[in-house]
Amino acid sequence: MNAEVLIVGAGPAGLTAAIVLAQHGRQVMIVDAEAEGANTSRAAVVHPRTLEVLEPYGVADRLAAHGIHTPVFTIRDRDKVLVPVPFCGLPTAYPYTLMISQADTEAHLLARLRELGGEVIRPARVSHVEQDADGVTATLDDGRRIRAAYLIGADGLNSTVRQSAGIGFTGGTYAESFVLADVRLSGGVPQNEVILYFSPAGLVVVAPLPGGLHRIVATVDEAPKEPGIPFVQHLLDTRGPEAEPARVGELVWSSRFRVHHRIADTYRRGRLLLAGDAAHVHSPAGGQGMNLGVDDAVHLGETLSRVLDGEPDSLLDSYAATRRPQAEQVVALAGRLTRLATAADGRRVLRNLVLALAGRVPAVRTRLAWQLSGLNRGRRSTRRDRADIADLR
Repeated sequence: MNAEVLIVGAGPAGLTAAIVLAQHGRQVMIVDAEAEGANTSRAAVVHPRTLEVLEPYGVADRLAAHGIHTPVFTIRDRDKVLVPVPFCGLPTAYPYTLMISQADTEAHLLARLRELGGEVIRPARVSHVEQDADGVTATLDDGRRIRAAYLIGADGLNSTVRQSAGIGFTGGTYAESFVLADVRLSGGVPQNEVILYFSPAGLVVVAPLPGGLHRIVATVDEAPKEPGIPFVQHLLDTRGPEAEPARVGELVWSSRFRVHHRIADTYRRGRLLLAGDAAHVHSPAGGQGMNLGVDDAVHLGETLSRVLDGEPDSLLDSYAATRRPQAEQVVALAGRLTRLATAADGRRVLRNLVLALAGRVPAVRTRLAWQLSGLNRGRRSTRRDRADIADLR
């Protein structure tokens, strides 16, 4: 089996890279170790920047049509609003956070890839990777070999591609566990707003999902492997709204996991390239992980297409050099939000005072909106832009 580009990993980053390359007419092959895509997911946020970069590839409108548009992100301490971050004034055709499950996002990406003539080869686990001056050879568990000019590792935290390339993954692991749950709620939770609640016990994010669900994300010292309704209810009772408490009526899915904050030492080693979680992982605060990975994939797919068309191979060094600093910024922002959220009681009053004052300053709200939306990572004009970017600067 041969291809111009082999992609290992069929998550959002891998599928996006495959779509970009296929639409540019490249011969691409994508493999994944799992027999089928996951029907549950960790990521549920798609930011404006992500929709912008996906627009030329026929995916943005599909996602926007199936997700919930939330025009405001709010940081609160129980019922007290500390910092409102409105997206409605951003100069983009997508002035909102789009709430949609990662499973649905992957389904729409896969549908577009199939329209372009692509397909994911499953299950196909890459056990070994070798490269030489002319290309890359990937060996599968069953002994089959795939030869490609370049290989993209989009195979997640424990990336075989990254390890085969000998690329370090610098960082550490948060002491807390993270809990995810998709639930049906009643009570005092807005339907058109993503809320990050600060609490000395840890942060909790409450966000609407399609189908009348809400996604709950929380940090806890220790959590059961599959958190149940009483556990999730306790999180909301002790960290969420007080005046009109939120009540969990049904739990659809839940999970517990540990989160790392790590960045690959380089995104390129010869003909091996990294994107998505294989290149960077961090706290889910701010919902940036999958979005940054999709952004990586679009840039890498476009850059590889140019190289395969005969432009200098050094363009790939530029990809590696520009994407890594952006990951550093995202990891730093997620870390700051996590630390702020879990400030001890002694610092909580001061933190709330400072944030409440800062939240009244339009420039502060605008800067946060640009960071959380991903538009600060650079943007491209879309066919439906109506606002003047200068109005927000």
